[in-house]
Amino acid sequence: MRAHERVAVIGGSSGMGLEVARKLLAAGAEVVIAGRSEERLQTARTTLGVDRVEAVTADIGERSQVAALFARAGRLDHVVVTAADLPYGPAVDLTEADVMRAVRSKLLGPLFVAQESAGRLSPGGSITFTTGIAARRPMRGGSAAAALNSGLEGLVRALAMELAPIRVNAVSPGWTDTPIWGAMPGMTAERKREVFASMAARLPAGRIGRPEEIADAVVFLMRNQYSTGAVLDVDGGHRLV
Repeated sequence: MRAHERVAVIGGSSGMGLEVARKLLAAGAEVVIAGRSEERLQTARTTLGVDRVEAVTADIGERSQVAALFARAGRLDHVVVTAADLPYGPAVDLTEADVMRAVRSKLLGPLFVAQESAGRLSPGGSITFTTGIAARRPMRGGSAAAALNSGLEGLVRALAMELAPIRVNAVSPGWTDTPIWGAMPGMTAERKREVFASMAARLPAGRIGRPEEIADAVVFLMRNQYSTGAVLDVDGGHRLV
């Protein structure tokens, strides 16, 4: 990152997105964080504690709100999307509303972002999405995550061709300790510790990932001018086991 670059981080109020925003601000960038919850955005602004961050409430699944976000953000050098609203549970129990909410969050939303941001990005700019290990190593109850992360990876490759010279990439995180785990059915704090310990024992890295490690990968793809159409795995070796 160069100082004075301007970056929009959609999903920047918590987890991986918040860590991306933190690293960009530390490098001297101006950052626009966006998400659905105004309260969480304002909390994130306070947490980040600098003047160079702007918060905009927007639902990535609604194109009109995505358009308004980018109209307000103005000229940009990079866009990062970490937002996700994925239901977990047996495939046979997922409702149409569950699935369509996920489609809007993880597939239509990224498409809307590309459509609305492409004309505002500076030469050499980039769009970086986050997919996930579910695309290749789905877990029980994660059929929506598996399908939509796979679809997003395909979209990344297509957009890299269509939007060139804008670069389009994705980071594919493995299991990472973020707030999303708290939204899973039956995931108490004790259950989460058990699940994480079990997975850590299987992984070559021997532990669960941290949000700042995913953020490092996002920043790398933003910096590397020869990376486009790529999916960068940051998963502790999960895809191997």
